[in-house]
Amino acid sequence: MKQDQQTLTVALGSRSYTIAIGSGLLETLGTTLQPLLPGRQVAIVSNSTVAPLYLDRVEKNLQDSGFTTLPIILPDGEIYKDWTHLQTIFDQLIAARYERKATLLALGGGVVGDMTGYAAASFLRGVNYVQVPTTLLAQVDSSVGGKTGINHPLGKNLIGAFYQPKLVLIDTDTLATLPERQQRAGLAEVIKYGLLWDSDFFAYLEAQRPAILRLEQEPLNQLIQRSCAIKAAIVGNDEREAEQGQRALLNLGHTFGHAIETLTGYEQLLHGEAVAIGMVMAAELSEQLQLCPVGTVARTRQLLLAYGLPVSAPAFPVEHYLEAMARDKKVQDGTLRLVILTRIGSAELRGGLPMEAIRQAIVCHLQPQD
Repeated sequence: MKQDQQTLTVALGSRSYTIAIGSGLLETLGTTLQPLLPGRQVAIVSNSTVAPLYLDRVEKNLQDSGFTTLPIILPDGEIYKDWTHLQTIFDQLIAARYERKATLLALGGGVVGDMTGYAAASFLRGVNYVQVPTTLLAQVDSSVGGKTGINHPLGKNLIGAFYQPKLVLIDTDTLATLPERQQRAGLAEVIKYGLLWDSDFFAYLEAQRPAILRLEQEPLNQLIQRSCAIKAAIVGNDEREAEQGQRALLNLGHTFGHAIETLTGYEQLLHGEAVAIGMVMAAELSEQLQLCPVGTVARTRQLLLAYGLPVSAPAFPVEHYLEAMARDKKVQDGTLRLVILTRIGSAELRGGLPMEAIRQAIVCHLQPQD
C-alpha cells in the first residue's frame, strides 16, 4: 500500500529531476514513468540477488502501463563492476534493438546504479535512465547526483561519466529484505552527511540509534530524506566537482576508503565499511593537524562502532595505501587533495597536506598484524 510520499528536487535547470521517497512506490512505478519517458522500451538492469525479489513485480507494473521490458541480470558484487559486465549490458541492448528513446532502469544497489548510469551515458551516445535503488547506501548516496562508472584494477571509479537520471524512486519497503550488514554499510554514508554538513543530524543519529537499527519507519524516512536533501543541495550548486565547489566534500573518507577497496580487490569489505574506516582516518588527519577540535576522532569512531561498522583497516604496508591514494581522482597537478573536518558538521577540501601526517593517520587505524 502506498503511503505518504516525500519529494525532493535536484535543481539542474533543464536536467532537474525528482527524488521520490516513500513506502509502496514500486506499485505505481509504471504510471509514474509514463509522463517522463519518451519511448516505451525499458531495460531493467538488476543483479542475481535483487532480481528474484523485485523483478517480476517491476516488469508487470511497467508492462501494465504500456512499456515493453528487457531484463538484464548481472552477478552481484563490486568485483563485477568492470568492462566485461558493462559490455553484457550493451550486448543485450543491441541484440534487442533498443533505440535512442529507450530507457535503462537500475534496480539494485550502488554497483547496479553506477553501471546502468554509465551504460545509459554511453549507449547510442546517451539514453534516459531511472534509478530505483534497493539498498540504503544507494538510496542515500549513489543513486543521487549522476556519478556513474566502473572500477579499474588499479583504482575505484576511475572510468565513468557525470550523467543525471530522469527520476530517483526510493521505495523504503525494499530495505526490509536488505541483509543487516548491507543496512549498516549504508549507514556509513548517512553518518558522512552529519560529519561534513549537519551537526544536528549527527546528533540525531547518535540519539536515534536504537530506533534506526530496528528500521522503524519514521526515523528511517527522516534519515533518508535528510541525506538526500543534503546531497541534492550540494549537487545543485556543484554538479561536476568544480575546483572550489562543494561536491568534493561528499568524498569525505572516500580517498582512504577507495584505497582500502582497491588493495582488498573489492571483495573483503563493502563500500560503506571501507568509507567508515576512511572517515576515521580523515578525522585523525584533521585532529593531528589541529584543524578540528580534540575529541572529533573519538566521537566519530564511537558513532561508527555503535552502528556496527569497522574502524580499522587491513594491515597492508602504508606505502601501498599511499600508492593507491596517489591514483585518486582528486589528485590535481600531482597533489593529493583530501576532505578534512574543521568540526563535526563542517568540512573542507585541502591540498598540500604533510605526507607524514597522512601516513600517520593511516598507521593509527590499521588492524594489528598477527
